[in-house]
Amino acid sequence: MLWQYVPIAILIVLATGLAFAIVLMAHMLGPSKPTHRKMMPYESGMVPIGPGMRRQPIRFYRIAMLFLLFDIEVIFLLPWAVVSRKLGLFGFIEVTIFVLILLVGYLYAWKGGALEWV
Repeated sequence: MLWQYVPIAILIVLATGLAFAIVLMAHMLGPSKPTHRKMMPYESGMVPIGPGMRRQPIRFYRIAMLFLLFDIEVIFLLPWAVVSRKLGLFGFIEVTIFVLILLVGYLYAWKGGALEWV
């Protein structure tokens, strides 16, 4: 019975090995003598304006988190849409409760100003 999981184990070992190999190669082949000029961010041949590591406003992270939240909502709604006829009224009530909970989160984000870009 466990022999059915051998391909998955092989895939996990190969993926982990590839990740370590890529990090090791980047470390070995990367810049060995970092200078100020080598460490400058490249901006289309232009002299960069400001530091390369500057603080980003929190709204970028907030938008990203909201995107993930509603993207996960779609992931949960698609399987329901495929089998909605088999689930009947119970499935409809369950997905309605799920969407209402997400709607409350959406309204909370909207009222808190998370969806305003400017």
